[in-house]
Amino acid sequence: MSDARTDLLRRQFDLTWGLLEYHLDRLVPEDVLWEPAGLCWTMRPEGDGWSPDWADTEPDPVPVPTIGWLSWHIGWWWEVTLDHLAGRVPRDREAVDWPGPEGVVARLVGLREEWTRVLPTVDLDAPAPFPWPEGSGMTVADTAAWVNAELMKNAAEMGQLRMLRAVSSPGS
Repeated sequence: MSDARTDLLRRQFDLTWGLLEYHLDRLVPEDVLWEPAGLCWTMRPEGDGWSPDWADTEPDPVPVPTIGWLSWHIGWWWEVTLDHLAGRVPRDREAVDWPGPEGVVARLVGLREEWTRVLPTVDLDAPAPFPWPEGSGMTVADTAAWVNAELMKNAAEMGQLRMLRAVSSPGS
């Protein structure tokens, strides 16, 4: 049921999405796997799909992620969040598919559409099943606010990478 908090979270989400959409509208497949540094995390072809670079312990220095890796990461945390809110068994990191450079925008738009359908239906006062540990006292409202913050961070990272590639390309 929609209430003032849901409306606030939705307005904040729409603002955040608008910032990401600015870059998605200008994104070309060549941007997606562009590596801005010698040490990058990206998506790599594997079998008939793609595999993200990954380390269970964060390396030092932290590799610079590509737009491709960031878009996979957004899909991972958002799909797992949606799984938790729907009461489904959350998918493992290895089970998160990535559509390749040409499918990034459609995938993110699809996640946005699913999120905007789910948000008005959740009980914002229910205990949060994710991303905090059980018994943390966090609620689904905290999870929804976290989605907005995480998306804002990833939107800024993707936008910065897209702009850096644009100005570093020949003829810029």
